[in-house]
Amino acid sequence: MKILLLTRYPRTGASSRLRTLQYLPHLEAAGHEVRVQSLFDEAWLESLYQSGRRSPLRTATLYLRRLTALAKAGEHDLLWIEKELFPYLPAWFESRLGTPWVVDYDDALFHNYDLAKNPLVRRLLGGKIDAVMRSASGVIVGNRYLAERARAAGAARVAIIPTVVDHNRYRPRIVAPTAHPVIGWIGSPSTQKYLLDIRGPLQQACRRHGARLLLVGATAEIRQCLPGIEVQLEPWSEEREAALIRHMDIGIMPLPDGPWERGKCGYKLIQYMACGVPLVASPTGANREIVEDSGAGLLADSNESWSDALSRLLTSASERERLGRAGRQAVENRYCLQRQLPVLLETLAAALPAGCKALAH
Repeated sequence: MKILLLTRYPRTGASSRLRTLQYLPHLEAAGHEVRVQSLFDEAWLESLYQSGRRSPLRTATLYLRRLTALAKAGEHDLLWIEKELFPYLPAWFESRLGTPWVVDYDDALFHNYDLAKNPLVRRLLGGKIDAVMRSASGVIVGNRYLAERARAAGAARVAIIPTVVDHNRYRPRIVAPTAHPVIGWIGSPSTQKYLLDIRGPLQQACRRHGARLLLVGATAEIRQCLPGIEVQLEPWSEEREAALIRHMDIGIMPLPDGPWERGKCGYKLIQYMACGVPLVASPTGANREIVEDSGAGLLADSNESWSDALSRLLTSASERERLGRAGRQAVENRYCLQRQLPVLLETLAAALPAGCKALAH
């Protein structure tokens, strides 16, 4: 099968790297030919991260580059689209595709439009992602919240594929007694704000139990927002992320219960679990399902429950070890690329017309 993969970002973009690009060697090993075309490039991403702004001229240039790639869509058996073809443009482009296509979502992208502050965006594009889902030959989503939206939109086929790790890249941590246990978090500057929601419980845990905080991917500004806590900041890199997580005694994922957050897929929880690190997480979106399904940690929905959960794990090395083992087992059983690859292959094959199914094998 010849596939044109239309990602949002190059490999440095987490959603593209995890939802599609990490599968490519396995698809190619199965005999499929995949050509990748990312909408945005490294320079565009670097500019966005550094300045927070998007160059209209550069964006227009990249949109034209995608149009050029789409002109050759007919040379492929299947298009695999991450999110949408063109952000903030109507679904007209998707509706005109002649080649079968599937679309993938790992967050509630539709809320960029239907809950936008700009009333014109809400009016013109509020139903855009519903239209994309409805037109697709298949919709792949990362959790139940997104699946419910796809089904409500009238999607022909919906497959839930969690955002997973390649468990061969992650090794379980070595559990050892420590006088200063580490509470860890991995994320990005855009999500570090959620740590402030549990600032009180974190301060209490560090004061009472001598714990310290390891933040991977946060900016230096977060340090001054967490007074009274010993904070170690580490830059994120794909090469170092697993090794850094292995230094954590507890992995945390605070998350408010908002529409956008319900669409998140709990990837950092799966990373913690892959390293045998026990969890404390807010019961929002996929978080609840992951924690309850794996038995790898505790759910906390208030400052009091966060304090209790952190205290419980910080005072019991045996509990941390037990939950960590359960998490690693759950990753090997479900939350890894090796388990989800057959689901992905089946989903891509199902999007082909009946007469072309043989191409998938």
